Amino acid sequence: MHTKRIRDYGITIGSLKPGKLNNIADVAGVTVGHCTIDNEQHKTGVTVIMPTPDNIFENKFIASSYVLNGFGKTTGTLQVQELGTLESPIALTNTLNVGLVQDAIVDYMVHRCASEQVNLQSFNPVIGECNDCHLNHICERAVQKEHVYEAIANATCNFEQGDVGAGKGTICFGFKGGIGSASRQFEIDGKTYTLGVLVQSNFGKTSDLTVNGFPLGEKVDAEINPATEDKGSIMSIIATDLPVSSRQLHRILKRAGIGLGRTGSHVGHGSGDVMIGFSTAHKIPHDTEESFQEFSFINEAKLSNAFYAVIEAEEEAVLNSMIAADTVVGYTGETRYSLKPYLERYLDEIR
Repeated sequence: MHTKRIRDYGITIGSLKPGKLNNIADVAGVTVGHCTIDNEQHKTGVTVIMPTPDNIFENKFIASSYVLNGFGKTTGTLQVQELGTLESPIALTNTLNVGLVQDAIVDYMVHRCASEQVNLQSFNPVIGECNDCHLNHICERAVQKEHVYEAIANATCNFEQGDVGAGKGTICFGFKGGIGSASRQFEIDGKTYTLGVLVQSNFGKTSDLTVNGFPLGEKVDAEINPATEDKGSIMSIIATDLPVSSRQLHRILKRAGIGLGRTGSHVGHGSGDVMIGFSTAHKIPHDTEESFQEFSFINEAKLSNAFYAVIEAEEEAVLNSMIAADTVVGYTGETRYSLKPYLERYLDEIR
């Protein structure tokens, strides 16, 4: 069953065209899997982004990370930024489950490399998080190894969005947040390239919420249990098939912050805003005796289209994470409402 996203309401974000699926999997080879834990005590889960069906450790991708505000507990970004490569699936979960999920990703890659006769003696797992403690009994650390493996096994191109996986217990602008995704395509010298974004949204002050330039948060702030501060977190995963260096990719990641700003984010003190990105254009072999490697990268002056793409896709991904989410009641009885009925009320003004 198709869950409605922001475009299904006749709201078009930006001017660039999305890919066929309008999600991060429009970048060929990328898949996403969830495992959702939904019971009386726990509203949480894990989401895994698989950058390629091949062994990412054996053939790495050019990558980068960018921290807009560092109130977060990610792992692996230090090495990604230093070496400019990604050798791991990217897993998202809740704050206190980062270590357990990291262990599971290590186990997965150790066993996969052993079965494929790839020599692994050190490994850099990349894990991101948001704090879902308002709806989830986070201290019980419900996410376990089997949930990570289930998310990997479930990875697909046409994945669910909303209150699923790592987004089950998140809150965005006081409404129910979650997992959202969008993509954009753009041409350079007659060739089409794709950029996709996936977010785990858990940030924002209700009165700041802006939908396609319309101040929706101001209109409905008094009707819900509003978020009165811009705090929480957002993880943004960006994939592209554009041939870029890690430095150029870093420039692209920074522009995702403009997309956040368009939704109303002010990157408050308590907000962890982290971007992790990779390009599928080149493979970097793990074991090679070559002293030099040759790659072609885009002319710096041609990057602007990619900047537009990430800004638009980031904004739309955040809105999709909210509009695809249903109302969720947390373990203490706290309720976070879906954005859907509030959006529908002001559709004529938003479009």
